[in-house]
Amino acid sequence: MAADPGFLEHARDLFADLGPVRVGRMFGGHALYIDDAMFAMLIGDAIFMKADKALAAVYADAGSTAFTYDTKKGLRTIPGLMSLPDAALEDPDEALIWAQKSLIPAQAAAAEKRRKKAVQQAKA
Repeated sequence: MAADPGFLEHARDLFADLGPVRVGRMFGGHALYIDDAMFAMLIGDAIFMKADKALAAVYADAGSTAFTYDTKKGLRTIPGLMSLPDAALEDPDEALIWAQKSLIPAQAAAAEKRRKKAVQQAKA
């Protein structure tokens, strides 16, 4: 379910201090990017943040849950996308701290994607 425009604007405001936030489509919602690094995803009225294994544990300790969705074979969990802690939804300073943490694995994933693309292009 796509986020409503007001919620999308709220999310952009929360993360504005990271730099220019670009919006794209993802899973029927919206992905938020800094440069080519996708650091957050909005589905409905929830914000999910990019996380590696270690950061996912930090998010879980703060009460966050992983993004899940239904498939024909049952519930699928994406541990690399963790919900933004509730307190950060209304606190730009706290949201920025979480976004800065999530930007690290987001930038690593973007760099790996660029590397794989370069390898594929070199083979062509």
